[in-house]
Order: sequence, then structure tokens, then C-alpha cells
Amino acid sequence: MKQIIPIIMVLVFVATGALGGSLLKAGGSAGSSVEKAAKDEAHDEKGGGDKKQAKGDHGGDKKDKKEKKDKKAKGGHGDKSDGPVKEVSFYKFSREFVVPIIRESRVDALVILNISLEVEGDTAQKLFTLDPKLRDNIMSTLIVLSNEPDLFDNMTQVENYERIRGEVLKNLRNVIPEGINNVLILDFAKQDTPK
Repeated sequence: MKQIIPIIMVLVFVATGALGGSLLKAGGSAGSSVEKAAKDEAHDEKGGGDKKQAKGDHGGDKKDKKEKKDKKAKGGHGDKSDGPVKEVSFYKFSREFVVPIIRESRVDALVILNISLEVEGDTAQKLFTLDPKLRDNIMSTLIVLSNEPDLFDNMTQVENYERIRGEVLKNLRNVIPEGINNVLILDFAKQDTPK
């Protein structure tokens, strides 16, 4: 019983603090907007608002320009692109790919790759059911590439890195012809085995 009372007190204090914080936050934002409205009203009464309008600098003009700029960025009216902007999502595999590097009939090193796919729209949902098939396809590609001399030994070279990505993407498109835009290698590590 003595142990329960302090726990109950802590819970009460935490709940009270959270409630007080949310009330202060809500009250602070309401108070600041009331103060701002009062200042704007006082400014307009002094004639400050008329000066801006006489100069042609309307507060709404800046807002309208910003909205037009945002619409262009999002593919709205005035966008020069030919088609609609496609929604992009990402498919993340549940675990990394471990590729053994074989040299002279023995495992010389292990390369670990964390791979995700950049896909269109709801393709990520479809890929979830095909995960084993996709993993098999990627592993087969990586095993073939691991037999090329120096490809995984020098992964920090851009050409090697892009070659791995390109081969994986090409072979994935044999399984799923549409919807996969790119292969992303998020992390990689190489671990040499003891000689």
C-alpha cells in the first residue's frame, strides 16, 4: 500500500501539469491573437492602413503572390509540366541484404546493403505482398554482381554505386514493369572475414 500512494501522486501531478500546460498554451495563443487584432484596429484608425492602400501595397497582394507561387510549385495553374504530378512513396524492406563476396572458393567478405524503392502512388501496398519475390530478385542480382572483380571492393566510387543501383532496378522491372522509379541504397557496410 505504501508503494501505491507515491505512484498515484506522481500520476496526479503529471495529469495536472499536462492539463495546466494545455490550458496555458490555448490561453496564450488566444490572447496573442486578440492583442494583434486590437493593434491592427488601432493602426487602421490612425490611418496607417490607408497609406498602404494609397501606395498600392496591399497586404493581400503578397499573400496572393505567395499562393500563386505555391500553386505553380505543386503543379497547379500556370505549371509548364505536360502531365499531372505523380505522387511518390517509398517501399522499405524489413531487413538488409547480406551479400557474400567469394574469392578463391572462400567467403572473403560480407557486404550489407539497406535498400528501399522509390515507387509511384499506391504501388508500395502492392509490393508488400510481393516482398519475398522482390527480395529473391534483388539477392540474385547482387550475387551475380558480387562475382565481378572490385565492384563491391570499391563501392565508394560513384560508377560502382550507380552500376549496382542500375542493375537492381533493371532486374526488378523484369518482375514489375511499372511503378518502380528508383532503387535507393540507404546504407552499406563491408565486413572482411578473418583470413
